[in-house]
Amino acid sequence: MKSMKLNIYEEASRCLLCEDAPCTKACATGDPARAIRAIRFDNHKPALRWVKDCTDADLERAEQACIHPGGPVHIEELVRSIHPDDVADDSYPDLSITFCGIPCENPFFLASSAVCTNYEMVARAFDAGWAGVFYKTICLQEIREVSPRFDAMHNNGIHGDFYGFRNMEQLSENPVEMDFDILRRLKQDYPTKVVIASIMGQTEEEWAHLAKMAEAAGCDAVELNFSCPQMKHKGMGSDVGQSPELVKTYTACVKSAVKIPVIPKMTPNITHITEPAAACVEAGADAISAINTIKSVTMMAEAEVAGQRTISGYSGRAVRPIALRHVLELAQMRSNCQLSIINSQFELSGIGGIETWRDALEFIQLGCSNVQVCTAVMQYGYRIIDDLTLGLQRYMGKRSITELQQLVGEQLPKFLNPDHLNRETIVFPKIDREWCIGCGRCYISCMDGGHQAITFDTATRQPRIVGTKCVGCHLCRLVCPTGAIGTTKRIKKK
Repeated sequence: MKSMKLNIYEEASRCLLCEDAPCTKACATGDPARAIRAIRFDNHKPALRWVKDCTDADLERAEQACIHPGGPVHIEELVRSIHPDDVADDSYPDLSITFCGIPCENPFFLASSAVCTNYEMVARAFDAGWAGVFYKTICLQEIREVSPRFDAMHNNGIHGDFYGFRNMEQLSENPVEMDFDILRRLKQDYPTKVVIASIMGQTEEEWAHLAKMAEAAGCDAVELNFSCPQMKHKGMGSDVGQSPELVKTYTACVKSAVKIPVIPKMTPNITHITEPAAACVEAGADAISAINTIKSVTMMAEAEVAGQRTISGYSGRAVRPIALRHVLELAQMRSNCQLSIINSQFELSGIGGIETWRDALEFIQLGCSNVQVCTAVMQYGYRIIDDLTLGLQRYMGKRSITELQQLVGEQLPKFLNPDHLNRETIVFPKIDREWCIGCGRCYISCMDGGHQAITFDTATRQPRIVGTKCVGCHLCRLVCPTGAIGTTKRIKKK
């Protein structure tokens, strides 16, 4: 068995991502906190640039300064495990792209939410490098929020790092005039950034009025929130988003009221997202945002509001596969539609569980021209923009791609209906004996959740794949804790 080297991703995930990190303050020649954050957000090779000049003594001091309650992160071993980047800095392209005809310096936007509720917040995000903002939804109704309003799904005993996030927050609590003044000042002070107003009305008159205020404030576009799942007012949010007739009516009235692009935001709380989306596009929508949060329930007593509970929105990395499914369906609708029936040129803005550049890339490869981020910012701060842009630039450089637009929708041709998938070939799993530690996890899962195609010798602690029973489902590979199970070549079934 090979000696197990430090798993840099597991070790980096232990980092608390401190503000004013003690490890960096203790290191005289580098920034280990920044290097670890790069690894945490899927940029392990570029991470070396922040610690390349550090001596062992520097890293030892940094490690000693770590305040992790479970023992310091193994900073020295982690840094020494990083390999030099094989992509030269000068091959990193810029990330500029257009969205609804609007130039964007990169595809990363703040989603309409708690991460963008006032001037100071958005200004800090712009200064950090975010290309634009879908400002927190503005309405004419009085908004009064509950307390507490958030809950999260953690792995047992792990604090601070959640995979799912539930919120009961509604729309902006600011006076309407204040919000549009904020948007006006943001566009004046940051003319190269993209400022989009998210609005929600109850009547055609309200939708048109708010859209006109957005245009008068200098906003680049207006997003129509047809999707908030926790509105206390009837006839707003996802109640509207489930009705193709209503979204078509409201989209049309906004399109007739303003000249700036109109972007309806879709709810995932529906069987076929394409039905209301198609209605919006028929009414003239320039783009579609998808998705808003998913209706959910969590049971933590700490999240009760005066002893009471409600259904509300779920977000975070747990929802990304669901968001991708909806985006895929919208992209397929766009590519399959006929010009006489629907505007096939509408664009897509992807939302849902984006934390790393690779997450964002998945949305872009399915057809999104930009992506919106909320929950990851709430958890880690605006600073993640550094790794979002760095990783995407490096990926493009490695593939010699010079324009981000080249990636938009490139994976769409791979998606087929289930009846078109190849069912005549098989890929068998393969156990690497040097990495196998004999834990038996593959055996347990195959016996109780698979096809009983693995035997386990308790004397030698060796699993063995029985080829005559294996169906190539790869459950064993997914549960292996050491990565000891790989794949073989695809072959024709016997």
